[in-house]
Amino acid sequence: MKLAKNIGIAAIAIAVAAVAKPTQAALVNYGFSVNATSGDNPGQYFGSFQYDDSTLTGTGEETLGVSNGLSILFDYLGTQYTEASDFDYPSSPVVSFTNGNLLGLSYLVEDQFFIGNDPVNPNTGGTKFYSILSADLLSTTQVGTVSYSKSQSVAEPMTVAGIAIAGVMGLCLKRKKK
Repeated sequence: MKLAKNIGIAAIAIAVAAVAKPTQAALVNYGFSVNATSGDNPGQYFGSFQYDDSTLTGTGEETLGVSNGLSILFDYLGTQYTEASDFDYPSSPVVSFTNGNLLGLSYLVEDQFFIGNDPVNPNTGGTKFYSILSADLLSTTQVGTVSYSKSQSVAEPMTVAGIAIAGVMGLCLKRKKK
């Protein structure tokens, strides 16, 4: 009985530690949609991206790139583009933040499109969609907008395991008392 009680207390301690531990780095997922309202290819196009937030401080202007686990999938005109499709890969694409708030992607695919706010400053992400004739950013024409939505976070496995162990141990202790 004493062993079961000690195991139960240990399980509860693990569960509390798992829930109360400080926030750790996580992979963050976003979906995005392009609403092209003008140009040669009007329509809606969809994509997603993911990054590791472990180096974000939430202060000032920050960018994360491929070295921070940034990966992109974007379906445009029947072709699926990835982060490796960016003209300046692996130094681009990037995702930008101000004080921890997402500004958006900066993503250039030569002869196709540019996502960002300002083609003159292509390393700042944003919410504008441009058609592009070449890698020359002076040949861009804004044809739409981009909207972003954060995907649901998934609980860390250690938290789920700790809660499950505590629940099972609690049931065992309750059964032993009867």
